[in-house]
Amino acid sequence: MRHIISILVENKFGVLARIAGMFSGRGFNIETLNVGPMPDNRFSRITATILCDSDALDQAIKQVYKLVNVIEVTEFSSGQATERELIMLKVTAPPAQRSEIMQVCDIFRAKIIDVAPETLNIEMTGNASKVTAFLNLIEPYGIIEMARTGNLALKRG
Repeated sequence: MRHIISILVENKFGVLARIAGMFSGRGFNIETLNVGPMPDNRFSRITATILCDSDALDQAIKQVYKLVNVIEVTEFSSGQATERELIMLKVTAPPAQRSEIMQVCDIFRAKIIDVAPETLNIEMTGNASKVTAFLNLIEPYGIIEMARTGNLALKRG
């Protein structure tokens, strides 16, 4: 089962390595891992998507709390958070196919951020299912390069 955990940490050297090491050392599969600073630059937020059952999740949260520099751990159950992912693509786009690619981008509210003679760079945000659907429609045109952030999440309300 897929779980999203948000970890508030002190912005100190080695914190990310300790957290990633704890997950991997205990056999948890990290699907995505993101780190970003908070408005108060003494802190950072780590968002991890891990694959495990509920019992293993409880164990993981307890283990993370024990780590130095961890302030707070929040697990987002289904529907408790807004989730988004950013994806950037370079796709093959000869002039004859550009209008088709642009229509797909319009449907998914993706932005074309760079135009070259034979390629387009595209930026798109959405939840995991929207990103997957977008990739399925763009893939036949030829994805040359891709960068993906993985999940980011904030609690609702």
